[in-house]
Amino acid sequence: MARILVTGSTDGLGRATAAALLDLGHQVIVHARSADRAAAVAELTDRGADRIIVDLADRQAVMDAAAELDGGEAIDAVIHNAGVISGPGLLPVNVVAPYLFTALLRTPTRHVYLSSGMHRGGSTDLAGLDWDGDRVTASYSDTKLFVTTLSTAVADRWAPRVSANAVDPGWVPTKMGGAGAPDDFDLGHETQERLATDPHLAATGGYWHHGEQRQPHPAVADPAFQQELLAVLADATGVELPTR
Repeated sequence: MARILVTGSTDGLGRATAAALLDLGHQVIVHARSADRAAAVAELTDRGADRIIVDLADRQAVMDAAAELDGGEAIDAVIHNAGVISGPGLLPVNVVAPYLFTALLRTPTRHVYLSSGMHRGGSTDLAGLDWDGDRVTASYSDTKLFVTTLSTAVADRWAPRVSANAVDPGWVPTKMGGAGAPDDFDLGHETQERLATDPHLAATGGYWHHGEQRQPHPAVADPAFQQELLAVLADATGVELPTR
């Protein structure tokens, strides 16, 4: 059985992912943004899940959490589920936090990043972005293009020891998607569970939707854009993605 960190576990797809992994007998680390939000994962911790509390918009808090996790039991996989749809936290939460967890956690051999079909409307212009989150300088679509590109860059850099994949969960009925969202909620989280745990699935560098690989935005596979993004993130955070 695997030990898996699921960020953004208090509701929606993250909570459903964590619960399903516990049902399958895996060890799970659930994540809440604050002590107040931690009550929402009490049922999961009562079932044996471990818990971290960290505001992903706070870069130093993310780095401290990564150091704490690295000092504990080895983590086999990370499902980078947490995300916001608007506001100044877009870049810190949707891109910087998964980048830092990827760069700083030493043991995971599988990374799964939550993307969106909206990434196809994202911009490849990295100039003038506020990675600290003091101002809104990127759209939700931009952040999902960046994190999807990060996934492919990690896959290319760390193959074959580490796999990395991005998942479009679809437009599902969550707090973010809205109650009237038309896609199947269970299909929205089953793919990332399989990518994180299936010992017979060695796929890496893929962009997935409901169990099948799809074609992402062309920039995702562009080595020049990958390297530009990694360089910008390293410069903004002071943390480089290791060469493994």
